[in-house]
Amino acid sequence: MKKKLLFLTFLFSLFSLYSQSANLNLITESEKLGVSVYWDSLSGSGLLEKNGHQLSFRAGDGFVLQDYKKLVLTDAPAVKDGVLYVTKSFLDSADKLFKTETNENNGYKIGAILIDPGHGGKDPGAMMTHKVKSKTFTVKEKDVNLSVGKMLYSRLKSAYPDKKILMTRDTDKFLSLAERTEIANGVKLGEKEAILYVSIHVNSSLDKKASGYEVWYLSPGYRRTVLEKTGDVDKNLFNVMNSMMEEEYTTESILIAKFVMDGIAAQVGNLSSPRGIKAEEWFVVKNSNMPAVLVEVGFLSNEKEAALLADNSYLQKMSLGIYNGLSAFVTHFERSRGFTGAK
Repeated sequence: MKKKLLFLTFLFSLFSLYSQSANLNLITESEKLGVSVYWDSLSGSGLLEKNGHQLSFRAGDGFVLQDYKKLVLTDAPAVKDGVLYVTKSFLDSADKLFKTETNENNGYKIGAILIDPGHGGKDPGAMMTHKVKSKTFTVKEKDVNLSVGKMLYSRLKSAYPDKKILMTRDTDKFLSLAERTEIANGVKLGEKEAILYVSIHVNSSLDKKASGYEVWYLSPGYRRTVLEKTGDVDKNLFNVMNSMMEEEYTTESILIAKFVMDGIAAQVGNLSSPRGIKAEEWFVVKNSNMPAVLVEVGFLSNEKEAALLADNSYLQKMSLGIYNGLSAFVTHFERSRGFTGAK
């Protein structure tokens, strides 16, 4: 998505703001108002959503980002004993935004989805040979990654002919992490288009009993520049907006991860088990400027799971689960950011 500061409006207050005590439980009050809340306690950031509008906020900050274009001064949300509190003024300001009429023609959409099958070529990734009932078979991570990636590509291409569905590699080819990042950040998008990045990998462990699938996202602890600095922009304003955009990507990545986990669970059932959503700073392409997740589809070090990963029908289930998760996020994103009146 093109994030250009010249399209953002910074609203300054003409009068001193009277700071009230944050004493209203945001989760409880939002339920009363019919507002959806997305809160990440790790980064201290969240979203409020209703009627196609979104309000991004961060605990301790006296400003919010409305509909990804207006930075508005407000009372700072506060966390006390693990509970998120806000003031009445904060809620009144949010309610005013949610009651504003929307324009269906001014929406954002997912313009591209980039699938990154990990490893490849001279880099096989994890590799394991098993012997079951006198039969020997070898599972290579790079092969599983590519198979799942191509299956996912086929499903997305068929479902979204109007979007760019891309792969970092569609053959047994080696790519460095820098090359993968360059491909991701080099995708051309329209002014109101976003790109999603999904990396496919396979796990391995010294513990042969370890099994299951998991989804990773980039830890909020890793700081990066995600905005393009154009013209003579105030440094403090740029840093504020960059921080908000980083947190937006984190929140969206967490949502993608949740949708993908749910999608896989629905497809593979008790064949494998979910290990949860996790954050880490060594994320594969930590310098990609977009929401991104990494899916570990299973453990090839586990004999039973390795057999599944060598089975095309199981990989089809896995790819369908990932597809359903991405599709659910696309729908969520385009309804909310697209200002189409989602509730």
